[in-house]
Amino acid sequence: MDEFDDAVLQCFLDHQDQLFPEPVASSAEEAGYFLEDMLAVVVNSKEEVIRYFQEEGSDFDADDVLEASEVFDVGDGRYLIVEG
Repeated sequence: MDEFDDAVLQCFLDHQDQLFPEPVASSAEEAGYFLEDMLAVVVNSKEEVIRYFQEEGSDFDADDVLEASEVFDVGDGRYLIVEG
């Protein structure tokens, strides 16, 4: 869980309902294991979010990419991407 520090884990715990209808984790440890299983990634900028979706071949509007349910704003300039 090296990639998922406390800020990332808390962000996911606080906002997991934007992607999942029911909570999938109730602790930081559970969140870390879940994010590892989902192959979630943390990127450092909006540009990296756009690049991630381009590399995945996803159809998206670059202006609205940060509004995607898979994208979680960590609050410190980083973004967590979880494809559910």
